[in-house]
Amino acid sequence: MSSGGGVWGRVRRAFSRRRPEPLDPARPDLVVVVSSFDDVEACSTALERGATTEPAWSPEAEAVLRHHLELPADSVERAIALAAQDGYAPAQPANPAGPGLEAVLLQRVQVLDALHCSQERSRMAGLAQRLGGTALGWDALQPEIGAG
Repeated sequence: MSSGGGVWGRVRRAFSRRRPEPLDPARPDLVVVVSSFDDVEACSTALERGATTEPAWSPEAEAVLRHHLELPADSVERAIALAAQDGYAPAQPANPAGPGLEAVLLQRVQVLDALHCSQERSRMAGLAQRLGGTALGWDALQPEIGAG
């Protein structure tokens, strides 16, 4: 019996295939490929726009989905803990918050589609509202085309 053929050979090859490394949110070559800070804009509309503008969003590839929130300072740790249950981690916000609020940026890596983007957007809006804050919007980052 040959060691590379048959059922065992196929099983061994299936488990030995290299899986791509997950996207690292700290990669220096990540750029914003799609964003929406308009409450009435559908995620599907934003994603369509992102696919047709440069840098273009790639629907098949993982993205770093980021939600921009403003929260009362005393609720930030609670928000981070609750979001962590869904795989989100805090990141450094780029913009300051309004008076009496703290800017919070929550991110996670996922393949982005309109349905899941909409669900996550709604989840973050609910989280912010329960904690006395506001969900400002979301964006997604992917590596620049040609970056490895």
